Amino acid sequence: MTGYLTTHVLDTARGCPAAGLRISLYSISGTTRSEITRMVTNADGRTDAPILPQETFATGTYELEFAAGDYLRATGQAGEEPLFLDIVPIRFGMSDPEAHYHVPLLLSPFGYSTYRGS
Repeated sequence: MTGYLTTHVLDTARGCPAAGLRISLYSISGTTRSEITRMVTNADGRTDAPILPQETFATGTYELEFAAGDYLRATGQAGEEPLFLDIVPIRFGMSDPEAHYHVPLLLSPFGYSTYRGS
């Protein structure tokens, strides 16, 4: 297989990449969720390597979990507790063993969006 998975986090409230944001990747099988890896975004809001590289890529259902609350606290955007957004989970499927899957997160203290990028 030559597929792989990447992500990119942009702080839309501040208009910049979300550096230092912790991301966890899980594989999903039925009701079982198994952690595969944890990474932190770099100054460009990306991970230094694919979050799921070619050598470990497999099709299936996955979940990216973004530690948005910790990032918002660290950047002074958190506001009052409890935060409106804390952990942002994105569950998605990858069916093409040859594809590059890119799952970006556009984040602000009160909303987020995602899509299948390129």
